[in-house]
Amino acid sequence: MKFMPTIRMILEAYPKIAAVERMRMERPCEKSVASVVSGVRRLCEIGEISLDEPVSVFTRRRLEQVFDASLASELKPISVWSYLYTLRKLFARWTQRYYADRKWVIPQLEIPSCQRQAPRYIRPDTATLAKVKEWYRDLEKRPDRREWVLATLMLEFAMRNGDAERLRWSDFRPAKSCNHGAEKNEITVSMKSHDCHSSVFLCYMPNKTKLSSGRVVAWPVHPLIWEQLCAYHDLGIPFNKRRGWGRNELRDSQLVVPCARDVYARLNKELRLRRIFTGSKGCYELRKICIDHIYQKFGAEMASSISGDEIRTVTHYYADPSAVQVEGVRVVDLI
Repeated sequence: MKFMPTIRMILEAYPKIAAVERMRMERPCEKSVASVVSGVRRLCEIGEISLDEPVSVFTRRRLEQVFDASLASELKPISVWSYLYTLRKLFARWTQRYYADRKWVIPQLEIPSCQRQAPRYIRPDTATLAKVKEWYRDLEKRPDRREWVLATLMLEFAMRNGDAERLRWSDFRPAKSCNHGAEKNEITVSMKSHDCHSSVFLCYMPNKTKLSSGRVVAWPVHPLIWEQLCAYHDLGIPFNKRRGWGRNELRDSQLVVPCARDVYARLNKELRLRRIFTGSKGCYELRKICIDHIYQKFGAEMASSISGDEIRTVTHYYADPSAVQVEGVRVVDLI
């Protein structure tokens, strides 16, 4: 006999059915599942919805009331929309067969319409870029070389924080072994050889696009940057038993930047104190600067290649049609 489950029953069942689905399709990941459960709980808390109410309580009108109630609090509207998005995942198409096996009646979810989009990228002015350049050059003189490496991974390779934290020396590969089908255990660059003039590529798959598009980044490393990375590898960092990191050894599986989060926190604070970037994620602005400059100089395809994002994502955030400067062109001459 079919019946309507409560919100609590759905939240308890979702991680279990997600684990089964993950064995079949390799998704959703555990982190995403935990985010959905916590997001729905937070949404119910904001809207004063009891977890023991039937799932049919999530009507469009009720969700609009939840959004209106959040406006009176200190919660930003974009945060509420993110919780509404997690609620959609609880009603995703792949979940329906699992709910049907439990003989649950799940109503169709209607999310309130939302035209809000993340703002387009606002290019820093010349003075800010000059400060960034001066600050970055100063990092080369620091005793903790991890600061320069992390800034380089974002400013020169447009890496996200998490991807830079997970980066290993095996992700640097010679051009001949760097292809989209290459596995992690294939031929890697020998740090011992110090062949800094050979073609070396940074090859990795961004975690954000791992399950959605499987985009692989394969970007050439500038010879001077590779030479500095070789020197950093040999110099290593002081051993610290409590933190669990020590000198860089000739092991391809080793992290390029151990304990990267501590370094990110330090750099973010420094960028705020220098008033270069006022947000809490100043280092992430380095990634945006990289993508934007590659986009302006080489176009959307190259910007997509270095960032791992879809071209439509790159053009949405970084395109500025009003800034295009061209001389008089006759289309007939281009035919």
